[in-house]
Amino acid sequence: MSSTAHFSDAEGFQQQSDNFMSWLQASPGVQLNPKLRLADLRATGAGRGVVAQSNIPDGEELFSIPRAMVLTVQNSELRTLLGENLEEQMGPWLSLMLVMMYEYLQGEKSRWAPYFRVLPSHFDTLMFWSPAELQELQASSIVEKIGRSNAEESIKDSIAPILVKRSDLFPPPPGLTSWEGDAGNAALIQLGHIMGSLIMAYAFDIEKAEDDEDEGEANDESYMTDDEEEEQLPKGMVPLADLLNADADRNNARLYQEEGALVMKAIKPIQQGEEIFNDYGEIPRADLLRRYGYVTDNYAVYDVLELSLETICQAAGLANASIESQPRLEFLSSLDILEDGYVIPRPVNANTSLGDILPAELVVLLATLSLSPEEFQQRVSKDRAPKPVLDANATAILIRALQKRQAEYATSLASDLQFRASLPPLSESGDINEGARRVRMALQVRIGEKEVLQAVLGMLQPATSDALNHEWLAPASKRNVEKEMCEKRVGGQAKKEEEESRIKPATFAARGNHRNMSEY
Repeated sequence: MSSTAHFSDAEGFQQQSDNFMSWLQASPGVQLNPKLRLADLRATGAGRGVVAQSNIPDGEELFSIPRAMVLTVQNSELRTLLGENLEEQMGPWLSLMLVMMYEYLQGEKSRWAPYFRVLPSHFDTLMFWSPAELQELQASSIVEKIGRSNAEESIKDSIAPILVKRSDLFPPPPGLTSWEGDAGNAALIQLGHIMGSLIMAYAFDIEKAEDDEDEGEANDESYMTDDEEEEQLPKGMVPLADLLNADADRNNARLYQEEGALVMKAIKPIQQGEEIFNDYGEIPRADLLRRYGYVTDNYAVYDVLELSLETICQAAGLANASIESQPRLEFLSSLDILEDGYVIPRPVNANTSLGDILPAELVVLLATLSLSPEEFQQRVSKDRAPKPVLDANATAILIRALQKRQAEYATSLASDLQFRASLPPLSESGDINEGARRVRMALQVRIGEKEVLQAVLGMLQPATSDALNHEWLAPASKRNVEKEMCEKRVGGQAKKEEEESRIKPATFAARGNHRNMSEY
């Protein structure tokens, strides 16, 4: 989009970085550790990054950004100019998108203009892939989570009317006189995608300050990260914090919420010359690609295989996965232990057991589907789900489901590995055309998913039902899936309270959470 050049191309790369750092240093309340520098890492394909100029001990503060400097709905004058409670009306995603569009279109008038110059305007996130490029992901479940049409519908329904009505606050980009018409609509959608992608890749969930008033927030399905979250936290763009690259293995810094400021601290000693890395959490490479537009083998350990309820029902011989028409599904749903899909993580090592990777809810579903009619009626009369036992029948259903999933991919794992081996090595600069880069990333994602699939099949097929029961239940008489689920919820709350001061990326979701709404 032509208007993005105003921020991305007006100055040289290094000059943009220098101006950004000068802007931060001159901003009231900002504290920058002199041991840091914003480095040009394009030679390694990493864009900008923060590097230590001298040794930094564990626990040392790297920088502190006051709340007033964070690009949020609360800090933008747009909230006052429109005279509306944007977050309450639009939810955290769309309200921040609208505010970012406003600030972006203000150009030099925006207090965040130097910040916008160091943010990208081109993305490799899946939202921007062509249909042919998306086909390279084959049967990956990640394709269903892109939600481009839902995102555009949200932009048209919630964002467009405001821009059209208040063109005095949202001036159309050069060459356009209005946001209406084909050209205006296309420019508006493109700008929305850019801002939505920036939020997806860079924004953080911002806990409300103690003195903030509690405000309700409407949910928007196109941009929610989890349809079961009771409350969507406000989102914010934290200057400098979002310029840290992420690495699962080399994570050495973490962002914390303190009174009046967001503070980045070292969580381990950092040596002179080392890059400072944040971490996105335990997310598979498919989600890494969808949210952040890149893939790295450092996150391969978090790769997962997703099995939909529909696939499992087909493997069990059911006509469909409709809860209303399937008594067994309706029964599990009434007990609140039925999911629309199940996530199986990569086995960590040779000692990983099926009990380590198969969700309890999945095993209960398989056990329920394998019950005889008489056994099922007994369970209904007791209003209790069966124990999570992988007997021969349940195992057979799971194997068939995995085989159906395997057949959905257009190529085999062996052929993908052979194709990867045939690719020329990347240059040190990482210089590669966009299409070839995306093919490589898609290849990594689908290889990871197929490796998980093959590993789980390998664990299932040679085992006897007795071995499976022993492996899963320890011991069977003491395992109660309802109790486990309750403990999991309690444990999750304890972990949340333990890390309440830590600020997470806005799109961070716990590993294994299948129920993500369509989003960027």
